[in-house]
Amino acid sequence: MTPWRSMLYVPVTVERFVRKAAGVGADAIQLDLEDSILPGEKAAARRALPDAVAALVASGCDVVVRVNRPLRMVLPDLEAAVLPGVRALAVPKVSSAEHLRLVDETVTELEAERDLPPGGIRLIAMVETPGALLDVRSIASATPRLAALTLGTEDFALATGVAPEPELMMSAKQQVVHAARGAGLWPLGLVGSVAGYQDLAEFRRIARLSRRIGCLGASAIHPSQVPVLNEEFSPDEREVTRARALLQVYEDAVARGSGAVSFEGTMVDEPVAQRARTLVRAAEQFGARDAGQQNGHPRE
Repeated sequence: MTPWRSMLYVPVTVERFVRKAAGVGADAIQLDLEDSILPGEKAAARRALPDAVAALVASGCDVVVRVNRPLRMVLPDLEAAVLPGVRALAVPKVSSAEHLRLVDETVTELEAERDLPPGGIRLIAMVETPGALLDVRSIASATPRLAALTLGTEDFALATGVAPEPELMMSAKQQVVHAARGAGLWPLGLVGSVAGYQDLAEFRRIARLSRRIGCLGASAIHPSQVPVLNEEFSPDEREVTRARALLQVYEDAVARGSGAVSFEGTMVDEPVAQRARTLVRAAEQFGARDAGQQNGHPRE
């Protein structure tokens, strides 16, 4: 499964937002049961999930559902959200590896009861407290169902008493990126706030910086942020062209029996070549996804 560059939050109770979401161009639509849903509307949100998921899946969208944190809320959330077509569940305020294993156990039981493929619904762990950050390595390896790890910048900033600014979030974000990479997970998220949707120039700067430190994609709270994320988390044409040329020079050198070669003033060996291969592969995957979306086909 190709990482999601953009995941648009949509409150599942707002039908017009759900209806329009498929045409926004996001890699995934994140139907929200948590922060954007008032306490008195949680039950209605759960009831709205099946129709919303079915409509988005029929439009070729990848669907993620963000559940709530309190145990008394997350259990009915999981009962409602384990549905055909749901690709992942975003689990907020993860406190420990055991927390994720309990969610995994429940999802496994529901998949079996509903004849869904075992392990087909993945998890995204959201680290949002200092305690969870201290335990991030064990969280990252909690369950094979886990696909991605992200730092919830707004909640983490609140919990630590600082502003959600890149300079102040950088250290915590890098710890999450390193833990995710070490466990073979997708590092997602931004080093700054997602809330400033009207200042797209600043949002672009934050997205670009987030990619530079190793993130593969992030959430959006407004449709205007989606194309910014898709652009910033995709290799541009110049990067791809250079990577392909570098690989050609390197592979020619290897064929001649040399393990390193100079390219545009840079020494290229296997780690540098592997980085170029990863970039080219990502460009091809994202290109295929964008083409599939334009044709209305489900994305892999």
